[in-house]
Amino acid sequence: MSRFVSNIHALAERCLFQPAVEDKLAATRVAWSDQENGRLDLTSHGVVRPIADAAFPERPLRVDPRQVPQRKLTTLEGRVALLHALAHIEFTAIQLAWDILYRFRDMPDQFRIDWLGVAEEEGRHFDMLRQRLRELGADYGDLPAHGGLWQVATDTQDDVLARLALVPRCMEARGLDVTPAMIEKLERVGDQASADHLKIILRDEVGHVTLGSRWFHWECRRRGVEPEDAYFGLLRRHLKGGLRGPFNREARLAAGFSERELSVLDQQG
Repeated sequence: MSRFVSNIHALAERCLFQPAVEDKLAATRVAWSDQENGRLDLTSHGVVRPIADAAFPERPLRVDPRQVPQRKLTTLEGRVALLHALAHIEFTAIQLAWDILYRFRDMPDQFRIDWLGVAEEEGRHFDMLRQRLRELGADYGDLPAHGGLWQVATDTQDDVLARLALVPRCMEARGLDVTPAMIEKLERVGDQASADHLKIILRDEVGHVTLGSRWFHWECRRRGVEPEDAYFGLLRRHLKGGLRGPFNREARLAAGFSERELSVLDQQG
């Protein structure tokens, strides 16, 4: 009798292809618990479904980024808008972590374990932010949100190297740049509870970007390509307008960026 009670790709489908927030969170918790207890089957299961099949809840309403409300953090409405936007990023990040381990089946088992761990942490981040929203009289889904982060997943659905360059080493790394200023502003207006949540998220995101860097370099070695050249080539191909600074040099170095990469980013930004 098999010691496994669940399969990672079956649980990935449960998270990715049904819309309910709670079901996605539950699938993530079950998968991580089974992995920690040696009950999770990591072998390939089923046919990979198109990324277009991915399901999202009806709320929040997904709109153009320019339609997402931006208000001053000196107001309650402004802090709610910020926390809602961050909660949506964390929610999307759960999906992104599941999709990368689901879609790219020729990667090693450790790749799947690593990104499952990321999904679990993103789920905890989402829970923290949603609870904080509720403490402030709001909830996830009350405001519109944009789908730009998931669009990056769609654009890189056929290439794990591009996915690693654009999601952890670009979009998530951007969080390393901007989160310290958010923390400072929240502390300045007296919202220490929200600031403390962002400190936890910032710490964990360094780890997520580190994993992205590690697997990006692993895949570059497998393909026999130079990592820095590959990284900037993928940014040019997929990212219109490039990246704007300033960049959190200390956090990016800790997360696996090279001095040359940061120098080039500084020159471009």
